Amino acid sequence: MAARRKKAAKRSSRSGGGSRKKRARRRRGVRWRRWVGGLLLLVSLGGGFALGRKVRDLDRTVVARFEGRLFRVPSRVLSAPTILYPGLDWKRVGLRGTLERLGYREIGRDASIPVGRFHWGARGVRLHRRSFDHPSRAEPARLVKVRFAGSTIEELRDARTGRELGALFLEPELVGAYYGPDHEQRDLVHAGDVPQHLIEAVLAVEDQRFYRHPGIDVRRIAGALVANLRAGGITQGGSTLTQQLVKNFFLTPARSYERKAQEAVMALLLEARYDKPAILEAYLNEIYLGQRGSTAIHGVGEASRLYFGKSVRHLELHESALIAAIIQSPNGLSPHRQVEGATRRRDLVLRLMLNQGRIEGGAYQLAVSRPLKVAMVTPEPREARFFLDALRRQLPEFYGANTLTTEGLEIYSSLDLRLQRAATQAVREGLAELEKNHPALTSGPDELQACLVALRPQTGEVVAMVGGRSYADSQFDRCTQARRPAGSVFKPFVYVAALEPVGGAPHITLASQLSDAPLSVPTISGPWEPQNFDRKFHGTVPVRTAIERSFNVAAARLGQEVGVARISEVAHRLGIESPLPSVPSLAIGAADVSPLEMARAYATLANRGVRPEIRTFEDVVDPRGGTVERQEIRFERVLDAGTAFLATSLMQGVVDRGTARALRRAGIKGPVAGKTGTSDDEHDGWFVGFTPELVVAVWVGFDQPKSMGLASSRVAVPIWARFVREATGGTIRGRFVPPGDVTRIDVDPQSGARALNGCPQREPEYFLRGTEPSRTCPEWARTQPDDDRRRARRSQSPRTVIERLFERWLDRL
Repeated sequence: MAARRKKAAKRSSRSGGGSRKKRARRRRGVRWRRWVGGLLLLVSLGGGFALGRKVRDLDRTVVARFEGRLFRVPSRVLSAPTILYPGLDWKRVGLRGTLERLGYREIGRDASIPVGRFHWGARGVRLHRRSFDHPSRAEPARLVKVRFAGSTIEELRDARTGRELGALFLEPELVGAYYGPDHEQRDLVHAGDVPQHLIEAVLAVEDQRFYRHPGIDVRRIAGALVANLRAGGITQGGSTLTQQLVKNFFLTPARSYERKAQEAVMALLLEARYDKPAILEAYLNEIYLGQRGSTAIHGVGEASRLYFGKSVRHLELHESALIAAIIQSPNGLSPHRQVEGATRRRDLVLRLMLNQGRIEGGAYQLAVSRPLKVAMVTPEPREARFFLDALRRQLPEFYGANTLTTEGLEIYSSLDLRLQRAATQAVREGLAELEKNHPALTSGPDELQACLVALRPQTGEVVAMVGGRSYADSQFDRCTQARRPAGSVFKPFVYVAALEPVGGAPHITLASQLSDAPLSVPTISGPWEPQNFDRKFHGTVPVRTAIERSFNVAAARLGQEVGVARISEVAHRLGIESPLPSVPSLAIGAADVSPLEMARAYATLANRGVRPEIRTFEDVVDPRGGTVERQEIRFERVLDAGTAFLATSLMQGVVDRGTARALRRAGIKGPVAGKTGTSDDEHDGWFVGFTPELVVAVWVGFDQPKSMGLASSRVAVPIWARFVREATGGTIRGRFVPPGDVTRIDVDPQSGARALNGCPQREPEYFLRGTEPSRTCPEWARTQPDDDRRRARRSQSPRTVIERLFERWLDRL
């Protein structure tokens, strides 16, 4: 009995211990579950908090972009408008090429010509010019008949009214732009300016439920998910238009589920904060649509100009469908390279528009029947980069780099692209020919350089500028940033100082004689004894001979007589801004100046003594069309017109008979004045010359001074001739007209005396009124019998009779 109780107690003890263990295990399980639950709760709370912070950060990012600057838009630089007028050589100005670069498209029939098209015929061209706004004029669209006579324009006539036109302005061409680091270009548009059929085309192919989803389209996402699962990777996206915008604005193009989730959240945030029209407008301005050279084209506005050469508001249905079609792959479906693929994709877009009820059947049939025709791709002219840099330096200080690369300004420049191309070609070919004919110029590490700058003398407008042989190799602008010894191109300032009447009679007239005998001038560093280029002295020579043959000694002696201070004052007055040394050798060009300065000073002479301010732009216009800066034409009279004309006449002789006579051999005809210049040891070769309408300065040399072994007439003059021959055809219009205070009489070229009947030699010469010579040739003409005088008077023209009466009055004095 006792044994049974003992066994029972033992079993009870074991069972009780088991219960305690079970209870302990249960307690531990409860604690573990509570701990895990707590942990999960903490994780959930932490994850939710982190997710909330992430969403908040994404929201801040969206707001910061949409309420700040949406786009960086480079400022564009536009050329001066092309002007067509009767008498213009249309072949020389490249009329067909100009129309193609401006985006005009040729049609093969001469019937109805839409805006932006032209028909080229045997006797002329019918052009439907687009309307355009220019700061100086607003030009309406106009259908014009341009009639040719050979290579010249014979007549311009309004095709609708029949009215004859004196001139026709074409739109300015794109010169270049000030790009940011992304090198993107866009033409910002407002949704209200975009044709509805372009919006419908984009929505039909990219997001047909755009107006019904909240930023993400679940149906599209589900379809894309199924396709991706079948493919075993991400091959399709269910992105809405809003998601595409988010991806372009904020995210990388990498494909991952994490990025897609972030894209979806940001799309929802974007749609929650902003309305559909704002999102659509941003998308239309942001979407990438191709390339123009190295420049990425973004937005439908710039794409319209790239592919069709016109504003987006003028697009037709089939053109809108093409732009929408290439969104998928702008380079793979480029209509310039993949015509068939782009056409098939365009027709697909049109079919989607038809199936979705966005267009009618008739519109669809007409659009798909249209052939794919796009404008010629016109790369930005690379030859204008030196000018763009000079323009940037002349723009007001508040147009800094950030403003020019982001504000989307339009800068209407003074550049003539045709002349710019001619200048670039002249420098390139001129240097190549020099190096071919003189191989020694290619020895050494430095390349031979040149620069050319051309101005309008009446306005100071820079119409062409080439600062070196290659902008890619060197951005240093030798026209504006380099200062080199002027040599003999400085001499005209000495003659101007001597010809200008200051407080009485001038120091010389054009009939004066100058001494070219040896000269020694004492200086602090010893006697200065100038030499002529030919190392000879020529005795007494006429003024014209002295400058035409560029005699240094004659100019130096004249400089001593006039005074260095006066020469310096005249040079500064004409337009030289660099400091000038007060040394005797200043008279023969011992001064460092820039080619642009020299061109401006010569422009003052060409402009009859009126000094123009250098002008590289006309207006700066903001994206809303408002003028924010205007560079007015500014000028100042600094020299009387008579003296300016006498200096011009002297320099005409340099071209006709002197050191620049190679211009005539090169076929340049018409009025040209100019001066050559070669610095010491032939380090620098200059020629600055002008016509009634154009001033051109050319410099040739090495950046590190080195002898070329050639005079300026062989290095600078040929480049000048190449440029002007291309610019004018070789025949220069107009003439240098003497002002009212200049008279012309015959003189004896040997003595400078007034040539009367019986003088063995006579040549016409110009004088300021009141400075004509009182001496006569021959002296015995004073005693000529009265009957001979009457016979001589009857044989003269009325003008000569007046001159003879004036001579008799002088005899009585």
